Amino acid sequence: MSEFFDALETRAPAEREAALMAALPGQIARAQAASAAMGEILAGVAASAIDSRAALARLPVTRKGELLARQQASRAAGRDAFGGFSALRYGPAMPHLFASPGPIYEPEGTARDYWRAARALYAAGFRAGDLAHNAFSYHMTPGAFIMESGAHAIGCTVFPAGTGQTEQQLQAIAELKPQAYIGTPSFLRILLEKAHEAGGDIASFTKGLVGGEAFPPSLRDWFAERGMAVYQSYATADVGLIAYETASREGLVLDEQVVVEIVRPGTGDPVAEGEVGEVVVTVLNPDYPLVRFGTGDLSAVLPGTCPTGRTNTRIKGWLGRADQTTKIRGMFVHPGQVAEIVKRFPEIARARLVVSGEMANDQLTLRVEAPAAPDLGARVAEVVRDVTKLRGDVEVVAPGTLPNDGKVIEDARSYK
Repeated sequence: MSEFFDALETRAPAEREAALMAALPGQIARAQAASAAMGEILAGVAASAIDSRAALARLPVTRKGELLARQQASRAAGRDAFGGFSALRYGPAMPHLFASPGPIYEPEGTARDYWRAARALYAAGFRAGDLAHNAFSYHMTPGAFIMESGAHAIGCTVFPAGTGQTEQQLQAIAELKPQAYIGTPSFLRILLEKAHEAGGDIASFTKGLVGGEAFPPSLRDWFAERGMAVYQSYATADVGLIAYETASREGLVLDEQVVVEIVRPGTGDPVAEGEVGEVVVTVLNPDYPLVRFGTGDLSAVLPGTCPTGRTNTRIKGWLGRADQTTKIRGMFVHPGQVAEIVKRFPEIARARLVVSGEMANDQLTLRVEAPAAPDLGARVAEVVRDVTKLRGDVEVVAPGTLPNDGKVIEDARSYK
């Protein structure tokens, strides 16, 4: 039986890149024509010209906050609940719609494995004939349905366990003997601990795919000690599967139907390979055609390809949140303002705004990577005041000094 879900996973990187770039113009055109919101966001864009990553990077990033704001405004006006982002309408073409916190509403289309989760499940060892115990919530949110549709595409039977009711779930596991678990890592740990305490039979579990939470190596090893090989997936309700873990345990491999960029937080500017930034996704989904969707998650591209033979780009996984908006002396400062300051000085490579001191006595220091210059600090300080309306110090440091953690604003204040 093949280790790979399909031949796409092992194609030459140049072939993959050519296919993705060839698909971009059609997806841009579809977004403009079928999604009122994307039509506004991409107004004046020649779809045929968006056939490279450089061209894509010139388009605006739509972040979750903007998507929510458009949905709220649309609903308040009695219009489309999706804020004009969905290309689908109620009826047979949309069997489900879901609600994520906000609330943000997401449509589901009729395509087989609509969210493309089967690839992640297959890499985690799920195979046709397996019984999968799905402990993601079946209430309003799409997580359980994302994974269920992927499991069905592989040929698994799914037990819709949902969340809670631990005792009943343990009884079902003992009686049905599922091979596989789907859900959060924390709930899987609860199930295993409760089974051990009560003497329950949970030995049928040998594999799992988890998501929705951080999955540290220590917890992965804890599961392995109890006979379970558990892998992680990275997916969102907006764009479906983004990346997935493989047997190599070396980062997460990107899905085949997404174009992923890592950009500097607060901007749409791609960063260099290895640098931490915000994950921005363009998904090749005609039903919900999001172009340059800012996930708000931080990650970085890993060099090389996966030792398993999968040739797609790998990312490090979830490294934090990109939205670092911070209130300083009663004023909100966001990463976009830091980016605006940097753009006015070509000699600055990177910057980090550090807020220190005790509450009610905020100290603001902008640390910038740049060659030493006699008056650079003073000139930058003027722009800091102009952009943020706050006074602060500027510290010029050598290139490569600032940490590679994606932070543009660091809140180092004492909250005692």
